[in-house]
Amino acid sequence: YFHIAEVTPMSIEISSPTEYLLVDLGSNVLTITLNRPEALNALRPEMLEGIGILVDKANQDDSIAVIVLQGAGRAFSAGVDLKVLQGIDPQAGKIGDVFDKPAAETWQALRNSRCPVIAKVHGACFTGALEMALHCDFIFTTSDSKFGDTHAKFGLRPTWGMSQTLSQAIGVRRAREMSFSARTVMGDEAVALGIANKAVVDVEALDQLVNERVGQIAANSQAAVAAFKDLYNLAQQGMPISDALSAELDQEYPEITDTNDRLAGFK
Repeated sequence: YFHIAEVTPMSIEISSPTEYLLVDLGSNVLTITLNRPEALNALRPEMLEGIGILVDKANQDDSIAVIVLQGAGRAFSAGVDLKVLQGIDPQAGKIGDVFDKPAAETWQALRNSRCPVIAKVHGACFTGALEMALHCDFIFTTSDSKFGDTHAKFGLRPTWGMSQTLSQAIGVRRAREMSFSARTVMGDEAVALGIANKAVVDVEALDQLVNERVGQIAANSQAAVAAFKDLYNLAQQGMPISDALSAELDQEYPEITDTNDRLAGFK
């Protein structure tokens, strides 16, 4: 588990490193928008690299409580841009470092971020996009959204975490079925399986739901939320329960300094 660095009050300038990502810094939230709507936001290496850079920057700005990752236009993301992939010549089912290196840096940034990261999914969310969404803290979606793992369909094997995160989310038997069949899962089934937290009727309702959760998270102690994120990461390390319980008790978070003020305000 990671150590939460002490953050001094500050606000930094955050701008997108690529035209394929849009950045909106609102009250307590950084929204990162995948911006290739004409290609259903198919992922390019510079997009993956840019997401990691932006998440790292957000962690240096204590005014940001939540990060939202979404897609422009009709989809969250259709997955890796296969046009780029055709020039890479994958070996043994691996797409190669052109994608895998920035992808690894990005999923590490998402998982280690002190800020909770919400994947706001509408339309398509396939393969590499689903892998990135599963590295976020939770997923909200619409009932008509489509999820799928198409690695096997294209003769590829996962390298961004699908075999680990999908099986943790929905159980290994259901994960095997999804990956082996490459079938499409709609939003409501994604919730029933455990991929997504909640599915709503349309994008407008999705906006409202995400805004509500952002507000709820931002109202809490940010240091306590960061500690929770660290401890939930600990829970995924497969430790024996007795060791995990001891580790939860022993881990110190001196960054949590607002307890007395918050308790004093309780009525």
